[in-house]
Amino acid sequence: MKHRVFALLPLLAATLLAQAQAVPNVLFIGNSYTETNNLPQMIADIAQSMGEMMTFEKNTPGGCSFRQHCSNNSMALIQEGSWNIVVLQEQSQLPSFPQMQVEQECFPYAQQLVDSIYAHNPEAEPMFFMTWGHKNGDPDNASEYPVLGSYEGMDSMLCERYIYMAESNDASLCPVGRVWRYLRTHNPNIELYRNDGSHPSVAGSYAAACSFYVMFFHRDPDSIAFNATLDETTAQAIRTAVKHIVYDSLSRWQQPRPQNRINSSILPIHLKAYPNPTTTLLTVESSSIPQQIELLNIYGQILQTYTPSRMPIRINLSGLPAGAYLLQTKTATRKTTQTIIKQH
Repeated sequence: MKHRVFALLPLLAATLLAQAQAVPNVLFIGNSYTETNNLPQMIADIAQSMGEMMTFEKNTPGGCSFRQHCSNNSMALIQEGSWNIVVLQEQSQLPSFPQMQVEQECFPYAQQLVDSIYAHNPEAEPMFFMTWGHKNGDPDNASEYPVLGSYEGMDSMLCERYIYMAESNDASLCPVGRVWRYLRTHNPNIELYRNDGSHPSVAGSYAAACSFYVMFFHRDPDSIAFNATLDETTAQAIRTAVKHIVYDSLSRWQQPRPQNRINSSILPIHLKAYPNPTTTLLTVESSSIPQQIELLNIYGQILQTYTPSRMPIRINLSGLPAGAYLLQTKTATRKTTQTIIKQH
């Protein structure tokens, strides 16, 4: 009997070690969108209800941008070097602004944060937090950039820019904004916003928390029992949306850690698609012939795939309903995504 006990000790020790290593230590860098309803704690509560653990720390000053995080305590936290995952959430409006402004005020600081994460956390996974369009868009800035005048326009620009930041920085992407858009389309009775039309309600934060839980632990959200004070019907509808958008497409959103990553400047977008908006035909030009071009819906699902032998090419959209789509070009080293608007 004693021999059996001792024989089990190495196995028990190995099991405990594996469990300890499986507990993610997460740093959340963001602002009030992450702080509202204590999103990190809600994710930890979901994990606990599933028999799992998560430790975390956060730096989430109200309205804080990536640029500000590059010179505040976030950099010191990153440099502690103890993180498995670092979540990055930009100020809610900035990524939706005109391209030149975003290239100057957002992209370089996103790169600086990710470069620091990789430099000080050899096994860490940087993960961008794709946020959502304001409930009625951003009318205060629509006069300068008309696409911001509606939820759909603002949300599409946020989606495009967050995808670009993730792809350009070898980072994963938690597509919370896509989950919100799915819910707004299929479950419009669920109120995702607080009264200000910007910050998340409990339901909105729960959609984000379930999405992050899936990204962190790779488990089917259907089995989540924690409801965050929501009624079961609402909570189940949100979990179904997360399963459809996040869990069923994990390979799209999760970026494996690159081998021998070399820090490099974010390259400008060398993709031109016109006319945009369009009603039928779209002409696509690129500085080089991409290996593949994909047309995706707003949830990130591939609708059409092209393997061009020359550029430019023309894409027929006449069979698609009006709305926003994502056009993604792939080369051996980089992907570029652009929002396309299909009109009636």
